[in-house]
Amino acid sequence: MKKLLLTAIAFISVACSASAQAKMNSLSAREKQQGWQLLFDGKTTDGWHTFGNETAGSFWKAKDGMLFPDKSEEANYNDSERRDLVTDGEFGNFELKLEWKISEKGNSGILFYVKDDGIQGETYETGPEMQVLDNGTPIRRGHPDARLYTHRAGDLYDLLASKEEAKPSGQWNAVTIRCKDGQLDFFMNGVHTLRTRLWDTYWNKMVAISKFRDMKDFGKFKEGNIALQFHGDAVWFRNIKIRKL
Repeated sequence: MKKLLLTAIAFISVACSASAQAKMNSLSAREKQQGWQLLFDGKTTDGWHTFGNETAGSFWKAKDGMLFPDKSEEANYNDSERRDLVTDGEFGNFELKLEWKISEKGNSGILFYVKDDGIQGETYETGPEMQVLDNGTPIRRGHPDARLYTHRAGDLYDLLASKEEAKPSGQWNAVTIRCKDGQLDFFMNGVHTLRTRLWDTYWNKMVAISKFRDMKDFGKFKEGNIALQFHGDAVWFRNIKIRKL
């Protein structure tokens, strides 16, 4: 009897795991009705390209339902291939949802309103960023940026701090970036963490005292690409979906 019970439990566990995997990187009927679209199908880099290039190349991988830069093979790629990954499409008013997890002491980011005109540069020269970072724990130091205000996970990088603490490295964080008519909202793990307005007097003042003050096109565009940053560390993304507002 005990053996049969253990077998049944194992079968249920496998079935539940398979069911959970089936729901990853997919849209429910309700989400489709609400206008959501997948930016990542869980299997390919279709719909993406590396910044300044026409295709995604092969440095960014789609494997096991995750989208990630292949840190283990970094030395096999040149600088133009090891660039941030950006959407083929541009978005104005939007709501973006995804999950991320970061390596120990890792650093990355999610950028929006990026202007990719094919000219060499960096995504952060135009696009504001939700910081992706290993903040560390009370008993373990994370990335050095975690000691800096507005540089921690979930922050509007170098501009405004998040009200929520991210989960540690190796754990998934669910985030939402929502922007409609200049009102920007961040959510992390179900908590509304940040609100501000873009392009007004206060926004311009914030930018003027930030590290972006000398970047003439930073935060100026009202439509642009979504970008996933490669900052030299291992990072993983999944369940990437967006809807136009």
